[in-house]
Amino acid sequence: MNDSTTAAPAAGAEMPEQRCGLVAIVGRPNVGKSTLLNALVGQKVSITSRKAQTTRHRITGIRSADAAQFVFVDTPGFQTRHTVKGAGALNRNLNKTVQSVMGDVDVVLFVVEAGRFGLDDAKVLSLVPPGKPTLLVANKLDLVRRRAELAPWLKSMQERHPFAEFVPLAATSPDDVRRLLQIVQPYLPEQPWFYDEEALTDRSERFLASEIIREKLFRLTGDELPYTSTVVIDEFKEEGALRRIAATIIVEREAHKGMVIGDKGERLKRIGTDARVELERLMDGKVFLEIWVKVRSGWADDEARLKSYGYE
Repeated sequence: MNDSTTAAPAAGAEMPEQRCGLVAIVGRPNVGKSTLLNALVGQKVSITSRKAQTTRHRITGIRSADAAQFVFVDTPGFQTRHTVKGAGALNRNLNKTVQSVMGDVDVVLFVVEAGRFGLDDAKVLSLVPPGKPTLLVANKLDLVRRRAELAPWLKSMQERHPFAEFVPLAATSPDDVRRLLQIVQPYLPEQPWFYDEEALTDRSERFLASEIIREKLFRLTGDELPYTSTVVIDEFKEEGALRRIAATIIVEREAHKGMVIGDKGERLKRIGTDARVELERLMDGKVFLEIWVKVRSGWADDEARLKSYGYE
């Protein structure tokens, strides 16, 4: 994608210095990090749902505009409950991802819900390395009824951490997103771009397929299905413009398998249809998708199995 709409500089004019840098998007679960990433990139690269911990991997989204390339890294929401029964290894893995990302980046976007700050937010904020430029992004501004109440809240936030900037916004507002890009740009180092101008993500189509299926799984099962469910791609073949994809949904218990399949297989069919439609739009071609459901008890607390399922 090329977002640059500026005219070419006149002959002899000095070209603006290229900027490029890594920007971490961090925060507790469900503050809107993935929605913000997709808005910043201008296309969906990270899945979203109302279920906590939808994002489980380090997702990179790329936005190239004018003389700047923003390399955004969406992270899992930091889990403070390491000992959730049956998910200890998974949660430790997710938290390790968050911590490693913050050490590598040039700028941190610390995302909270505007007007709110709890223990889970404080835990994530405590992981930000000292001296790292950090912007306080107060998301879901559209849900705040009395804007005047934000002033004392902002004062308390400034006392918690020396934030470089305060950016109130709604991730669903294009104007707010453009404003955030302008604010972040001066914090990027002056250096050549890491990726081609058209690049949107460093993730493969195979990875995106597993994420899209998992998103539909969570959206269509709601709170019925525990978040210790995942998707594994068994086969991904490209035949011209056609992709043949075989996937398995992994669940913890036999009862969960029934929830996913649904009455007469209707829910699994809907998951498959919704995923296929979105994948065809994303990959600009025909998709043949097959999905199975298997029970693998204890997978989320098994380090070896986590690795085999693609968790870093």
